[in-house]
Amino acid sequence: MPITVSIVEDNDQLRATLARVIGRAEGFQCLGQHASAEEALLAIPKERPNVVLMDINLPGMNGVECVRQLKPLVPETLVLMLTAYEDTDNIFNSLAAGASGYLLKRTTSAELLAAIRDVQKGGSPMTTHIARKVVQSFQKAGPSPQPTENLSQREQEVLDCLSQGLIYKEIAEKLGISYETVHTYIRRIYEKLQVRTRTEAVAKFLRR
Repeated sequence: MPITVSIVEDNDQLRATLARVIGRAEGFQCLGQHASAEEALLAIPKERPNVVLMDINLPGMNGVECVRQLKPLVPETLVLMLTAYEDTDNIFNSLAAGASGYLLKRTTSAELLAAIRDVQKGGSPMTTHIARKVVQSFQKAGPSPQPTENLSQREQEVLDCLSQGLIYKEIAEKLGISYETVHTYIRRIYEKLQVRTRTEAVAKFLRR
């Protein structure tokens, strides 16, 4: 089964480029292209894609608010934010609204497709620079009452790698384990910490 994708992007040329990249890639299918949040809110609940690529700066309703309204309509659909610049406030707002990851528009086609695969498998792709920003913001926050002592040594090592902004493949290489094993550890970490995203897990880890 292909990974189905819908695109929400007001730039006609970029929207067409993204659709072409996804449409030509093996294992992917582009279900829809939308130039505004308002259009997306009407169409995407009917399309029900696996993943939505969402521009953060849209005319009218912005991408963050679109995610906030869209997620209750299609809770199983994952949202990957695309933006031209790095803005910590927008990162937090996007993640809080229900986005699963965040990438820059200058990301290469190969990296974009890898990120879509990653988010579909339960990952939370971000550029390394954005991940560092998120981590730095968490480090400035006060201590959290949620302990991470119930994590195993290996699980804490995996979570430490996540906090450094490493992607799953890099974690596997660093720890000498398989990509699938990384996914297994992260699923256990999420269950033990009672979180649903990489961001929430890192927040609890850094506030321990």
